[in-house]
Amino acid sequence: MKNIVIFGTSGHAKVIVDILERSSQYSIVGFIDDFKEKNTSFLGYEILGKTEDIPDLIVKTNLKGGIIAIGDNWVRKNVRDKIISLAPSFIFINAIHPEAQIAKNVQLGKGIAIMAGAIINSNSIIDDHCIVNTNSSLDHDSIMEEFSSLAPGVTTGGNVRIGKFSAISLGANIIQGINIGEHAVVGAGSLVLENIADSVVAYGTPSKIIRDRKKGEKYL
Repeated sequence: MKNIVIFGTSGHAKVIVDILERSSQYSIVGFIDDFKEKNTSFLGYEILGKTEDIPDLIVKTNLKGGIIAIGDNWVRKNVRDKIISLAPSFIFINAIHPEAQIAKNVQLGKGIAIMAGAIINSNSIIDDHCIVNTNSSLDHDSIMEEFSSLAPGVTTGGNVRIGKFSAISLGANIIQGINIGEHAVVGAGSLVLENIADSVVAYGTPSKIIRDRKKGEKYL
């Protein structure tokens, strides 16, 4: 099995560990977390150090790759950028639960997490470092641009586009043909019947734009 490392020790990381432990492809060497003490443990795995330690760890532990297990889309991007600056050839793996269903002709990028019960239908595209959470579904011919995310229980119709860094919250429903802009947040339980602009927060049934949103603003 290939040695890999996980970046981050949040609740999201716990789900990633479960997925990877079910895989016969990877052996988790440990975690990297800039806010945890080195040589402590998390879920039975060692905290190996901070992000800046990655060049040394690649050599010392024969790393073949890793995944960023951080739920916040913008933070995940910042961590990715830091890793690439330190180790330009670092390989980001996908964590795909064995109980997820992925149809034919689906295109997957790198660094993606797809949780238990997720459904990805035909001809959809999921770009780099996206999250498709538990029991969420992305219908046919839909696109998730990089660093976007679907929370648990989200349902989309076909031909939906989720823009870069946008987050669709718990149990939201998006009808077919809708375009969600970049850096947008759709609130929990929303029903999206119209396109959502860039950099806004929208929620409700039907959803309405409530306010503008700054790039990188916390939402979890």
